[in-house]
Amino acid sequence: MKRIFQKLVLGLLVSFIWLGQGLAYDVDLAKKFDAFFSNLTPEVIAKKPCMISVKDLFIMLEKKEPFVVLDIRTPQEKQIIKVSLPNTIEIPMHELFKEENLKKLPKDRIIVVICHTGTRAVAASLPLNILGYKTLVLDGGISELAKAAGRSVVGLSW
Repeated sequence: MKRIFQKLVLGLLVSFIWLGQGLAYDVDLAKKFDAFFSNLTPEVIAKKPCMISVKDLFIMLEKKEPFVVLDIRTPQEKQIIKVSLPNTIEIPMHELFKEENLKKLPKDRIIVVICHTGTRAVAASLPLNILGYKTLVLDGGISELAKAAGRSVVGLSW
């Protein structure tokens, strides 16, 4: 719970710094943040509403549910470990909020955001949700996905 709360706070701070750097108070943006964060009570946060476990991701793959994986890792990270899940879109976090890249993301399907450990994915997911995308963060990121893949997906095909 403490780790999730820390990720949410980090994501909030990054969002405020990134989106509001040098800008005056934006009433419309504040309303969007309020609409999003007012629902995140401690009870809701305890249930990890913005997170998806590796197990649940595997279930979605098995059921062939319609979703997209958004890999926001750097090109250097992807050279070491490549994700070959279906419907994966690769956009590094530092390029994610460019208009041409946002246009690549669907608003009608869930987007599972992944990075190395999940921390950057939380930071990217919050503003995406506020912009109207339906995002979930892979809890533990690629690290957890790699661990679980070796243990539990032998024989699965997607």
